[in-house]
Amino acid sequence: MLRDVVQRAGDAAEEQADPRPLLRAEQPGHRRHRRRREGVLHLLVLHHVPVCPGNQHVTLNFHGINYSAEMYLNGLKEVLPKGMFRRHNIDITDILHPDGNNLLAVLVHPPDHPGRIPPQGGQGGDHEIGKDVATQYVEGWDWICPIRDRNTGIWVEVSISITGPVNIMDPHLVSTFHDDFKRSYLHCTLQLENRSSWIADCTLKIQVSTELEGNICLVEHLQSYAITIPPQSDVEYTIPPLFFYKPNLWWPNGMGKQSLYNVEISVDVKGFGESDSWSHYFGFRKIESTIDDSTGGRIFKLNGEPIFIRGGNWILSDGLLRLTKKRYMTDIKFHADMNFNMLRCWGGGLAERPDFYHFCDVYGLMVWQEFWITGDVDGRGIPVSNPNGPLDHDLFLLCARDTVKLLRNHASLALWVGGNEQVPPVDINKALKSDLKLHPMFASSQASDSQEKHLSEEATDPSKYLDGTRVYVQGSMWDGFANGKGDFTDGPYEIQYPESFFKDSFYKYGFNPEVGSVGVPVAETIRATMPPEGWSIPIFRKRIDGYIEEVPNPIWDYHKFIPYSKPGKVHDQIELYGHPKDLDDFCEKAQLVNYAQYRALLEGWTSFMWTKFTGVLIWKTQNPWTGLRGQFYDHLHDQTAGFYGCRCAAEPIHVQLNLASYFIEVVNTTADELADVAVEISVWDLDGTSPYYKVTEKIVIPPKKVKQIMEMKYPKMKDAKPVYFLLLKLFRLSDNRILSRNFYWLHLPGKDYKLLEQYQQKKIPLKIYSEILVSGTKHQLRMIVENKSTKSVAESIHPASGIDLGDVSGSHSTGKETTHDGNESGSLWRKIHSSLGVARTSDNLRTLEVDGTDSGIAFFLHFSVHTSGSSTAEEKYNDTRILPVHYSDNYFSLAPGEQTSIDISFEAAPGSSPRVVLRGWNHHLDHAVMI
Repeated sequence: MLRDVVQRAGDAAEEQADPRPLLRAEQPGHRRHRRRREGVLHLLVLHHVPVCPGNQHVTLNFHGINYSAEMYLNGLKEVLPKGMFRRHNIDITDILHPDGNNLLAVLVHPPDHPGRIPPQGGQGGDHEIGKDVATQYVEGWDWICPIRDRNTGIWVEVSISITGPVNIMDPHLVSTFHDDFKRSYLHCTLQLENRSSWIADCTLKIQVSTELEGNICLVEHLQSYAITIPPQSDVEYTIPPLFFYKPNLWWPNGMGKQSLYNVEISVDVKGFGESDSWSHYFGFRKIESTIDDSTGGRIFKLNGEPIFIRGGNWILSDGLLRLTKKRYMTDIKFHADMNFNMLRCWGGGLAERPDFYHFCDVYGLMVWQEFWITGDVDGRGIPVSNPNGPLDHDLFLLCARDTVKLLRNHASLALWVGGNEQVPPVDINKALKSDLKLHPMFASSQASDSQEKHLSEEATDPSKYLDGTRVYVQGSMWDGFANGKGDFTDGPYEIQYPESFFKDSFYKYGFNPEVGSVGVPVAETIRATMPPEGWSIPIFRKRIDGYIEEVPNPIWDYHKFIPYSKPGKVHDQIELYGHPKDLDDFCEKAQLVNYAQYRALLEGWTSFMWTKFTGVLIWKTQNPWTGLRGQFYDHLHDQTAGFYGCRCAAEPIHVQLNLASYFIEVVNTTADELADVAVEISVWDLDGTSPYYKVTEKIVIPPKKVKQIMEMKYPKMKDAKPVYFLLLKLFRLSDNRILSRNFYWLHLPGKDYKLLEQYQQKKIPLKIYSEILVSGTKHQLRMIVENKSTKSVAESIHPASGIDLGDVSGSHSTGKETTHDGNESGSLWRKIHSSLGVARTSDNLRTLEVDGTDSGIAFFLHFSVHTSGSSTAEEKYNDTRILPVHYSDNYFSLAPGEQTSIDISFEAAPGSSPRVVLRGWNHHLDHAVMI
């Protein structure tokens, strides 16, 4: 709606100019009532803009308009040219009224080629949108319906900046390293524009600081330089390199800390004072990317260390571009919580904005950023699309260069890619290769000694390049991705048998940029986003060949449901647990499949780490609308169980079961040897006993290796049960502390999980301890859940009987061997307590006991947070969830005698009393912990 877009512009301006807003929406109309070709009119009032003396300048900044516009300020017209991915900066100093009342009207026109949607739909509709430099998904895809107005309007913040006669433009920060990262230099080149009619004698200042602890900062550099700028001109200035000895490095998620330095640049003009300033958080890191000789896959090195890539394809956060800092922060933290280390910004979506990249910097997610080319819209499809890309190649390159300048200072940005499953047109591709060529200092470290000598003599400062620090790859299936030749060799995108991911035949090439599967959310999301007609589950139609075909209702079909069966290839994975009775049963069983499917996907790829694969990116991690496929959290920000399956599988240090060979494997993706460790293996049956138990001898796992430990032989035993649970614990022998824990539910070959339906009747006793900290709207909880059922004889002698992973369950696991004793855990909790400035806390741990007389596994437990005051019946049909919520783990199971701690954080309205609810496969009593 127009109201949403205009108000977003107003809200963004308020953030920039707090406490007095500069932009305010004036009774906009409803965008859906306008015909698409007429455009969108934004009316805003600019309040409190000061009338500036002659040497000050007011600039109105449009950070993103789709697609072109005319701006009318106090009746004067300014044309904002075409292109969704370009910035517009207009000097409005002489247009502003001295009384402070200024009327701004912006008439925005849609893309020139909005296209039409064929009856059969298709990837990118009729592909006409590809003739413009805009997002292509707006004509619809197999995961989203078309956006009717093609998102015409102001889609990024509008801001006002006030500067003196000289302003700073697009600084470029680059770090270089020598002597094995002991010596580093910070390079910076920037543009300085003198808008005045007289010579400006300037002092340029740069300050670099880093946060030590809390609000204490250390200033590493404070330098100033004298510059003279002619009138009505701009100059490029390169700051002499600043030296750093052993700077704190920026590492990707799972490899170390995301250290960031605050770089502040200002320019003072003689006779005026400070004219302009600029600041940016910058990470010292070196990224290299080459094609691996042994696997053929692309390999990434950060600070000299190879990184096994496990990440996801990012489409965009919201299909209607209602993008906020808070939503971005939640999205990116979710990915870090899954232990991912890379996101691929798909070419049919956005050149993501700085807020997205800022949180990727903070949480350690490397980013592969594509330009706006896709195979479906730019060369193939039905009808066959135009292979020559957008009509205006110069406009494409202008937007590309502006995007590079906007994003290049972010440590998380890992590489540029020309397009998705296609390369740009020849002339654009050639220009991008030239523009984004590597500076010699950033060539691969595989260079020969003679090359190294040449590189050390390179005279050009690397910050003078447009980028020069990251590789440019022409397409997502070229040069180390998929088969490297551009053939259609990514995917597949449907349900698989979990063991298939471990087979050598599953995927041939070294780096798969897209492999996807299912993603039905929880039942509450279905009810919250669909009318009651959409609450019916698919019809399970059995075919003559024995396979089941899932036939969804029309609403699910509209929401792009992908089935949990692949007739002729994969038997229905939900039916393995018994025929679903209703929506709740279907969605709960879907979560079991989601967890097993995605854990197996990542574990299978990791099993071949460096021997066959260099990385994998899952298609896709999220949906920008209420879709029913390929997602780890839904559009409302509630996680599926697949989220936690990925989180488990992508641990930096991980113990796993190879589902094809049934060998226990230990994965060490870190740079340190893993020594003095052992694996505890226990099998549990549905009767609550442990018929199989073994602890290995001491093992050593080299860095960045996968090691086979032993075969898990229980399935070959003559008295093996048809359905059983397997619990693996990798622990340190010196103190029995657990480094990795992995819990499987399994069946014998040829069997299924239908016996688990009977297991739902088990009543397992639980004890739940909770500690709650509240500060304003922020809530922090620690929930300790204990399975109180009686241990078997074998379990009572287990050396590693508890989970208690402490910080390892958080999103910032370093992969190092760290002792997580009670003191450290307490220290973390005290740190959280202190940082919140806690207003309310419990004096003691609160305790809730759940009665039960059975012994066995407390299976598939999961927390959720709800508003208070609703009955169970109301809660079922009215969405009472508080979202988003960050959980350190969820969808977990506990063996007899085990306990685990789960950290939960969320925001709730002041004065509210949220309820934390625990449910599970054999716990549907909705026990609530009141806050």
